[in-house]
Amino acid sequence: AEFPLFSLQKYLIPPGACKTLNSSAIYANNEVNLAEVDIYGFDYDYTLALYSNALNTMIYNTARNFLIEHFKYPEGIRKYEYIPNFAARGLHYDIQKGLLMKIDAFHYIQPGTVYRGLSPVPDEEVLQLFGGTYHVPLQQDSGFYGKGPKVKQFMDIFSIPEMTLLAVANDFFITNDIEYDPVHLFKDVSEAIGMVHLKGYMYKWVMQDLDKFILRGEETEAVLHRLVSQGKKLFLITNSPFSFVDKGMTHMVGKDWRDFFDVVIVQADKPHFFTDCIKPFRRLDGNGDLRWEKIKSLDKGQIYKQGNLFDFLRLTGWRGSSVLYFGDHLYSDLADLMLRHGWRTAAIVPELEQETKVVSTGRYALNLTWLQALTGLLERLQTHRDLDSKQVFQEWQKEREELRVMTKNLFNPQFGSIFRTCHNPTYFSRRLCRFSDIYMASLSCLLNYDPSYTFYPRRTPLQHEAPLWMDQLCTGCMKTPFLEEMSHIR
Repeated sequence: AEFPLFSLQKYLIPPGACKTLNSSAIYANNEVNLAEVDIYGFDYDYTLALYSNALNTMIYNTARNFLIEHFKYPEGIRKYEYIPNFAARGLHYDIQKGLLMKIDAFHYIQPGTVYRGLSPVPDEEVLQLFGGTYHVPLQQDSGFYGKGPKVKQFMDIFSIPEMTLLAVANDFFITNDIEYDPVHLFKDVSEAIGMVHLKGYMYKWVMQDLDKFILRGEETEAVLHRLVSQGKKLFLITNSPFSFVDKGMTHMVGKDWRDFFDVVIVQADKPHFFTDCIKPFRRLDGNGDLRWEKIKSLDKGQIYKQGNLFDFLRLTGWRGSSVLYFGDHLYSDLADLMLRHGWRTAAIVPELEQETKVVSTGRYALNLTWLQALTGLLERLQTHRDLDSKQVFQEWQKEREELRVMTKNLFNPQFGSIFRTCHNPTYFSRRLCRFSDIYMASLSCLLNYDPSYTFYPRRTPLQHEAPLWMDQLCTGCMKTPFLEEMSHIR
């Protein structure tokens, strides 16, 4: 008789493992003691100011119209409306092949996540296109700032409309059997998206309807109040212009928002701000006009434009791990600060809110537990060479593949979780671990922690180490100490 393996799932799930994850938690990649942090720095967009999804639709629609009116693309592209949940952050785009795809931490493409236009590319064709492998060679990959010669990684939350427009435009040409060069298309879409920002459209929309576009401003105000009341120094470094930041901060915090900050820098031109030594700081007057005097100090209450990190460090004397900087872009905001200057870094990852909801569902827990169990069974069964065992092995392999697809679809039917490709971390996830000490869904997560709190990363086992804790159990470890006590950690 067939053994009802699937019914064993409920016995394999540790008690407490399905309890709701708290999306307001802060997660640690590295140990950080807040008592040692005296200076808090912030990016503006998607850090101090969180935007509603309506902004993505506006960016997409305007860039699509630029593509048609300015770049003379076919009128038929206009019929494609914005698809809110098509793309996900951290995807790679092969510029020459016109393919959007998800790559893992080991540079392998996740099967089933390669799209040409709006259609998935069969796995066999993907293998053919990449020379019989799913591996993307390092020299082709996206480089340190996500901009390789042949492959670009989209790390910015603002890039989601760009990926969608790329997919839509590719789809139009393919479905209408019109010959085109994917390299030209990539360049034109990038420029069309760039025009939305350069021409100030995005700034204008947000400033005209702050209530519609800016979310949870009262939480930003609460964070700033708390930090200042604890005697912390605050600074702001943003690429956005002063008029835009001023309008948004006044809306969230009040007209005296500048009183919270010891230094405010706008139009900083990150990531070059962190690497160049050349551009000097310039002061803006109360109207936002440039002043001409040489900057010898960075004073509270003043607004500065451009500049560079080396002058910033020299003029403030702020150094190393006493500084914690928050940003949403792993490359532009955090990478250089951590690797070159030893600042503490905090990544804002709004997607965590939705992803932790999915991970907290019973469906996900069942899928993942059974997937792990099945993998363990396959590992053991492969040593048996008889025909029956081989047949069962093939059936289990097929079931494992189906489970992987089901689990992926719980997050995003096209590309799955931004953090995982099957069992491996994604390329995005690996970068997140490397460039951020801590990460969270929004700045307001700070309100849940004491000012002297220490964030301890969970010790996850290396492959050769024995699992000791609840979230590291190997399949079938039914009896283990502290299961209930440990479950609150998740």
